[in-house]
Amino acid sequence: MTTSAPMIVKDPRALLEPEQFADVRATVLDANPGMTEDIAGRITAQALAFVATAAAHPGASIAPSPVVDEGWHALVLHTQLYAELCERLCNGFVHHVPERPDGSEYDPDLTTRTMLTMASAGYPVDVELWRGPDQSTITVGALTWHTPNGPNCTPIIITPKPKPKGMAPE
Repeated sequence: MTTSAPMIVKDPRALLEPEQFADVRATVLDANPGMTEDIAGRITAQALAFVATAAAHPGASIAPSPVVDEGWHALVLHTQLYAELCERLCNGFVHHVPERPDGSEYDPDLTTRTMLTMASAGYPVDVELWRGPDQSTITVGALTWHTPNGPNCTPIIITPKPKPKGMAPE
């Protein structure tokens, strides 16, 4: 009989200090008048889980839903916080490659692959925030669907920081 250790679920909110999380959540709220703090917090948490997953799997063909992308936009606006987060996650920077708003790019397989990759990285998936354009009950300012730019490409680009001169490679 083979046994496996239970999977530990990571709390994406723990990637930021509580005050930082509140600041990013406030940015989501500012961009989406009428949104509840609960929804904005869930969006922020999923954006953090997505960025952490992208950092851990730089070659994966994954992309956020428009709802989760709203949280990623809020993170990026906090430039110093976002740069420090990326540095901690991957010793580099997870770039956001924007696309023009067009809901026709929706690819349910890409969304499923993204959610599975996040789950395999240990993050909870808030399925309501990953629904397709005809099924989402949450409206956000930017209605983009990110798509890979060709075979085996991804809208996620990780730029590793160069090693300081004189340091031997690991």
